[in-house]
Amino acid sequence: MIVVLGKESAAVVAAADGAEVRFVPDWSSVGSDVVESMEAVVGRVPAEVLARAAKLRWVHSPSAGVDADLTPEMLASDVVLTSSAGNGAIPLAEHAMLLMLMLNREVPRWVRAQSEHRWDRFTHGELAGLTLGIYGLGNSGIDLAAKAKAFHLRVLGVRRRRDQPSPYVDQVFGEEGLPELLAESDFVVVTAPSTPATIGRFGPAEFAAMKRTAYFVCISRGGIADDDALLAALRTGEIAGAGLDAHGVEPLPAESPFWDLPNVIVTPHNGATSHGTARRGEQIVLENLRRFLAGEDLLNVVDKSAGY
Repeated sequence: MIVVLGKESAAVVAAADGAEVRFVPDWSSVGSDVVESMEAVVGRVPAEVLARAAKLRWVHSPSAGVDADLTPEMLASDVVLTSSAGNGAIPLAEHAMLLMLMLNREVPRWVRAQSEHRWDRFTHGELAGLTLGIYGLGNSGIDLAAKAKAFHLRVLGVRRRRDQPSPYVDQVFGEEGLPELLAESDFVVVTAPSTPATIGRFGPAEFAAMKRTAYFVCISRGGIADDDALLAALRTGEIAGAGLDAHGVEPLPAESPFWDLPNVIVTPHNGATSHGTARRGEQIVLENLRRFLAGEDLLNVVDKSAGY
């Protein structure tokens, strides 16, 4: 039996090719008989459900990032976990470019002038010839590198496995090369997942290593930057500014000082909320469902020890 958390989908039924599928709104409506007989789940599985799911072999997360799925119980189990990694890469990369352009061209200044009906011409920046440092060369990082090249940027990147292809990246560093990347970059964009290795990775030393004219942009997950260290760097002018779509606490509290800093652009973790993300996520589910039933290798299998 396959359990799908969400609305009924004709496409899922068709992909199941006769296999039994149960669509449920949440776990409160799922009886013990279903939990004990299900072999696959599309959706998050709470620890208490996982403990009773003796036949469960595969769980597919609806998210690209699986930090919320990797409970101690999931980590200890033999259940294969797959993700929707790649579904939001295109809009996330677009959002990073948007934030970079807004910061580089001081777009908030134009927005203020428009609200005041004031003609405010000034000399602004351009991206051409600048250096972009990308922390995390996964799907969104590589797509961002391609877009950055179209804007004539030099692209540097940090990735855990340097042996993997990194098209459009001029130089790839291992984790030990982060200080060099920070020192050379005019924009530092975080596209890495939230894992034990990345949480708090950007602290006082990392912001001190950046140029005073450089901008920090985060589009993947909050918590990778230490909020106190980032605030201090922004307030003291240690870095020029930031574009933040992912935040350490979400929703960002109304009293958060990030809202009011003049050198910060805040968006509500909204960069990948597009129709295209939903379509690509559905295609990943359907293909993995077909593969599961055919006994083939699944897409986007999560390395539980690495966290993605």
